[in-house]
Amino acid sequence: MAGETTLTIVGNLTADPELRSTNTGSQVASFTIASTPRTYNRQTQQYEDGTALFLRCSAWNDLARHISQSCSKGMRVIAQGRLSQRSYQAQDGTNRTVVEMTVDEIGPSLRYATAQVTKQGGHNGYQGGGTFGNPNGQPPQPPQQTTPPPASDPWANTGGYTPDTFDAGAADPEF
Repeated sequence: MAGETTLTIVGNLTADPELRSTNTGSQVASFTIASTPRTYNRQTQQYEDGTALFLRCSAWNDLARHISQSCSKGMRVIAQGRLSQRSYQAQDGTNRTVVEMTVDEIGPSLRYATAQVTKQGGHNGYQGGGTFGNPNGQPPQPPQQTTPPPASDPWANTGGYTPDTFDAGAADPEF
């Protein structure tokens, strides 16, 4: 929507997401992401942690269920959503204001971990990717090569590279 502040945050979950149901039957997952900036101090030759940001987040319905099933305390995540501010009156009568993010997308950070994705059924036939609109629900297959490529084709020779033999560590010495 126009005029909303969108935000992407990378950080760790401070606790397991809490899944609740509203009076209308909608499900909401509530959780907090802690994001701590880290900078390198050239004088001490060490990394130093900055002040942590603790951002309260919520997600709704299918996304809320998926988060509660997939995410847990300490997990490093990348979340994108809409930042909002709301005010309320606490039980002690004081007025309070909170800033929180309504999460639209979230996933594990793969910088220091691996993940396995399981597709879930969705609305309007959307399955979370992979079907690409094929009516039979199968991912598209690569075209079959019927004739060998010409010798002048620069893409014909992969130089021994196949996805099964690719070594990310060899390609990037800092990896």
